[in-house]
Amino acid sequence: MPSVTEDLERIVSYHAHIYYEPGSSRAIAEKLRAALGERFRVRLGRWHDRPVGPHPRAMFQVAFETDLFATLVPWLMLNREGLIVFVHPNTNHPRADHRDCALWMGEVLTLDLSGLPEVAQEPEGPVQPNTSPIGSA
Repeated sequence: MPSVTEDLERIVSYHAHIYYEPGSSRAIAEKLRAALGERFRVRLGRWHDRPVGPHPRAMFQVAFETDLFATLVPWLMLNREGLIVFVHPNTNHPRADHRDCALWMGEVLTLDLSGLPEVAQEPEGPVQPNTSPIGSA
């Protein structure tokens, strides 16, 4: 596990995971996803209508650069429409990133960390955005 005194430069990027219920709150998630793409240069991940990886519920991922944290995360705090949001850094230590260095908005869910390595075999690279923002946060 990384030391608590390590430099912030170890954070390559962030992931926000937006959880939803396919039958009841996917439309809310779709609206939130569209708003994120209109406001921020991010990479919007695929829809996962069932649990995938360590995530216990349906979700989509938003990958973003470190310089967006100060605007994107507060925007999510105010605009998540009751959805659960999980945000973690990417530091090349996936298990610790998800377990020790994350933040939750809404209910805290139990993740299955058994499949996450302590150290990533391939470091997370820079985020390649797939959005073209038209508005501002």
